[in-house]
Amino acid sequence: MNNKTLFTITIFSENTVGLLNQVTIIFTRRGLNIETLSVSPSAIEGIHKFTITTFTDRETIDKVAKQIDKRVDIVKAYYNTDEDLVFQEIALYKVSTQKLLSLGSIEDIVRRYNARILDITDVWAVLEKTGHYDETQALFKELSEKTGVLQFIRSGRIAITKSKVERLSDMLAAMENKLNINYKL
Repeated sequence: MNNKTLFTITIFSENTVGLLNQVTIIFTRRGLNIETLSVSPSAIEGIHKFTITTFTDRETIDKVAKQIDKRVDIVKAYYNTDEDLVFQEIALYKVSTQKLLSLGSIEDIVRRYNARILDITDVWAVLEKTGHYDETQALFKELSEKTGVLQFIRSGRIAITKSKVERLSDMLAAMENKLNINYKL
């Protein structure tokens, strides 16, 4: 991945069937692998937010964002680097309770990794870790080596910009002001 940067592209859209397929095709056509993908309602009612990460160069991500913007159901697409964002991922680990207890203190792992125990039975325990990719992978590596991991899942990145308000809010406010000015003329 020489000269490739991890970009987070944020897409605001209506909640339309088939839109995810249209967006992923844009990445596929440019030969970009989607590293993580998360979709949820945004802070603006009726608007959904896609958060997608991919490794590429600035020129390519700029073209991808512009191409996504051209879709009818897309309100706006932006891209950022890690410096512009506050972001996290969540990971769940299912491990053998017996093997976990054989380590001695479960509390040591929980405290060191700032993890939580979500569920525990006689057979298995489920731990949760929220953090950056490197942090969730470090816990996975330690659990794999010491207890074996029965199941593992990591979410896609969720992210918000470091700016005061969502960039989309600024764009929508500017559009509304322009409409009001044109309406008064």
